[in-house]
Amino acid sequence: MAEKSFSISVLVPCYNEEGCLRELFDRLGTIQQQLSTCHWRIILVNDGSIDSTHELGVQLLHSNRHWCSGVAIDFSRNFGKESAILAGLDHCNEDACIIMDADLQDPPELIPLLIESWQNGADIASATRISRQKDGYLKNLTARSFYKFFRATSKLNVTQDSSDFRLLDRKVIVAIRSCRESIRFSKGFFAWAGFKQDHVYYKRPERHAGISKWGSWKLWNYALDGIFNYSTSPLRIWTYIGAVITIIAFVLALKTIIATLTNGIDVPGYASTFAAVTFLGGVQLMGIGILGEYLGRTYIESKRRPPYIVKSITRV
Repeated sequence: MAEKSFSISVLVPCYNEEGCLRELFDRLGTIQQQLSTCHWRIILVNDGSIDSTHELGVQLLHSNRHWCSGVAIDFSRNFGKESAILAGLDHCNEDACIIMDADLQDPPELIPLLIESWQNGADIASATRISRQKDGYLKNLTARSFYKFFRATSKLNVTQDSSDFRLLDRKVIVAIRSCRESIRFSKGFFAWAGFKQDHVYYKRPERHAGISKWGSWKLWNYALDGIFNYSTSPLRIWTYIGAVITIIAFVLALKTIIATLTNGIDVPGYASTFAAVTFLGGVQLMGIGILGEYLGRTYIESKRRPPYIVKSITRV
């Protein structure tokens, strides 16, 4: 009995990745030979690159037409990886979609395992790193802390060390692209969508070429997007902090009144007054900052601007 054929799109967000694209296509072509019943479609999303990523991508799609069809989407400017992923999903009509980076830290050789997991019943097959030993102690600590806090506050089961490298079934694609927020956190969307999920574990290699676009500051802001987009717990936590400080202040005030009635008037010290005022001022400013995060995001979403703008689309 002949194997049932199926179609797969490989979605690759690109930002200044001209040094990696040739190797990526070569390795994808090798994988394609192992999956003869699969129809391949490559979706390249150029996220405002300042090098020749888009032009090279179009050239490679033309030269590889013997084994895949493709589309090259060129943004009008850099809108970010999250918007690039959404644009690719908007143009995906295949049975499933594999999201992967162009830098080859997402090894194409894992694709058969992701497809096998999908064919065995998983709606989302995620590539998950075995370890983060190369990241250093501080980065590991902050990553573990973020995932624990995110799971506790959002009530979503986001797996630590799982990347955006994953396979999505058609019904998952439809669910995720129905969410049109301007501020996006893909790992949250994958968990929020639900469905049956499975994991393929791997050891992450180094970049093939170029440098990482994800510095510490960008990762920090990305983490904040995840926390504030999927939970109002920071507001609730600050309410509890305010209640605790109020109780402490009431107890201290009561203690001062009793001491005054018992021992007479006592002139308070400058140091204690300064410490109390600056501490409470800092707490208030942090609370205002958390309110500002939610208000700012509400303001941005209220404009209902599109998450991305396409300059051109080249179909091959």
